Amino acid sequence: MALELYTVGLVVIGVALFGVAVLPRFVSDRAISMPIFFVLYGMLVFGLPIGLPAPDPLEQGATTEHLTELGVIVALMGVGLKIDRVPGWRAWASTWRLLAITMPLSIGGAALLGRWIGLVVPTAILLGASIAPTDPVLASEVQVRGPGMGSEEESLDTAEGKQDEVRFALTSEAGLNDGLAFPFTNLAIAIALVGLEPTNWLGEWLLVDVGYRIAVGVIGGVGLGYLTARAVFATSPETPVAESVRGLEAIAGTVLVYGATELVGGYGFIAVFVAALMLRDYERSHEYNRSLHEVSELAEQVMMGLIMIFFGGAIVGGLLAPLTPEAIVATVLIVFVVRPLAGLVGFAGFERDVAERATIAFFGVRGIGSFYYLAYGLNGAAFQDADQLWAIVGAVVLVSIVVHGITATPAIRWLEARAERRFATGAE
Repeated sequence: MALELYTVGLVVIGVALFGVAVLPRFVSDRAISMPIFFVLYGMLVFGLPIGLPAPDPLEQGATTEHLTELGVIVALMGVGLKIDRVPGWRAWASTWRLLAITMPLSIGGAALLGRWIGLVVPTAILLGASIAPTDPVLASEVQVRGPGMGSEEESLDTAEGKQDEVRFALTSEAGLNDGLAFPFTNLAIAIALVGLEPTNWLGEWLLVDVGYRIAVGVIGGVGLGYLTARAVFATSPETPVAESVRGLEAIAGTVLVYGATELVGGYGFIAVFVAALMLRDYERSHEYNRSLHEVSELAEQVMMGLIMIFFGGAIVGGLLAPLTPEAIVATVLIVFVVRPLAGLVGFAGFERDVAERATIAFFGVRGIGSFYYLAYGLNGAAFQDADQLWAIVGAVVLVSIVVHGITATPAIRWLEARAERRFATGAE
């Protein structure tokens, strides 16, 4: 029986990898995204009477945490390697607004909805923290295109750059808020462990979870990213063997930077993204950047496909069964009200026009990061209504995958055509 399950698993994974390779040829220009297919595929294979046990993130908490953790760090390296724009206060103004205003408001709004449906305080905070990370990997149409396809000057001064501001804002937000959601998750864990009284957790939370771990993540990313870049660009691959592993340094750097930063208590997610930016900035015009990006993106797509298949299997296994009518309302409000309103507030007074601000506000795609933070939180402390929490977060991600996946391509195409027309007529 075990051998049969192993063989069935090989077939399932083989079809999934084939889908990663082939599906982009058919869906990249259509109003649908790859994650939708993988979720449906997961629902199909785990729903068939072939003996595959449905994944259960509650029972398999450690496995869920580590699998999604790997998916997030691979995605973070890929996101960082895509960004051409040099970090700066003005150039990254949209990012800072999304991180400093939109993300805390989204967390607070989701937590309030959690309290409204009856969740206790720490569980409601964990809900807010879990939906904080955005994940453009699950709607690739809203990502920047890759190395050399959107420089800083282009992003500020040309028609293509103007239309790419939406892509840049959402991509850079995803790169940083995957790490900055950690303090809020740790806050939920602290309250679950020692209670609501601030004197029991506030000092340590501010000093360690907010101050030390963020600082170490940034410093570790800068230092290790620089060393990685020196190693990568010191020589060029000239032998057949060297050519065969071209770009593999992206994966090696991902796990090395993450592991080293975590060992000293820093936020590895932040370090990986910062290291990717350092690697991208070290030799900005070097053609090897594309090889690094391509390998990283391949790993990212493989992890996305596998995780979405397991997500589909968990849905078949009853992941969404604990949803109450109030929880369904909360799910809809999180996707269609909380994030869009928080985004619009964050961009109040921003120099972009209403259409661009509204698009950025709407496409707060939820995905793998949400699964990771929820698994991490539940493994860190005992939370009431954990099954309902998984149901709500699962429903939020599912709605996000479907709605954002279907609307991303038409929205971006409309913005592109609009930007080109306005730039051509001198309206911008």
